[in-house]
Amino acid sequence: MTVPATQVINVVGSQSNEKIKPSNLNMIVKWWSKNFKIIAAEFISSTLLLFLGCMTCVPIDGFAVQPPMYSAIGFGVVILFNITSFGHISGAHMNPSVTLSAIIWGSMPIPLGIMYVIAQGAGAIVGYGLLYLVSPIDLVSGSVCATVPHPNHMVYQALIIEILLTTALGFINCAVWDPVNKEKQDAIPLKFGFTIVALGLAGGPLTGASMNPTRSLAPAVWTGNWDTHWIYWVGPIIGGALAPIVYKLMWL
Repeated sequence: MTVPATQVINVVGSQSNEKIKPSNLNMIVKWWSKNFKIIAAEFISSTLLLFLGCMTCVPIDGFAVQPPMYSAIGFGVVILFNITSFGHISGAHMNPSVTLSAIIWGSMPIPLGIMYVIAQGAGAIVGYGLLYLVSPIDLVSGSVCATVPHPNHMVYQALIIEILLTTALGFINCAVWDPVNKEKQDAIPLKFGFTIVALGLAGGPLTGASMNPTRSLAPAVWTGNWDTHWIYWVGPIIGGALAPIVYKLMWL
């Protein structure tokens, strides 16, 4: 964020120059006018992520058990769609861990990053709420789309899995941001879509493969299932911070 420079007005005939600083309100208005469309894109993409992504978790009639690849592929394709639609506007982070990686990488100012996280959380909650409104079944009783660790997992094991999954996701973000790849931007939606599918297939049966605090927050808010919810904040935050630090030190 570029803060407007102090305006200096020379008053002719006065004994000294008068310096007039723009008011805080004026600065806020300018900041919002510059970034509103970007933040709105992040809100809408997060809404669609939870609405469409969690729709793939709604049990299918005729199946006693949800097909194991269904949700992973569904979320990956939704990510592909969102990045294609909004990536050129906001980057289509849809994920506080990605935003944290961008801040540490140096490509995003902290104030804008904070607004991204707020928009992502609000959009995710709205998205799941819309799904709750149109779902043919009760999402609350079954905690549909809620992320919980495997019953046989210790808490530390689930935390490690979320850290490693989010770090892997962070590496592909850093690879895209790497100046070496600045001319290789044409297939980015496909890269991220297939990455989410792969990580979802690997970690889905173990932790739900959240890698995204707001993706886990929205179902928890609506279903009231807060069981070990902290894992899905601590793990992605650590992973989101670890990836750009390691990438910069090792390969940039």
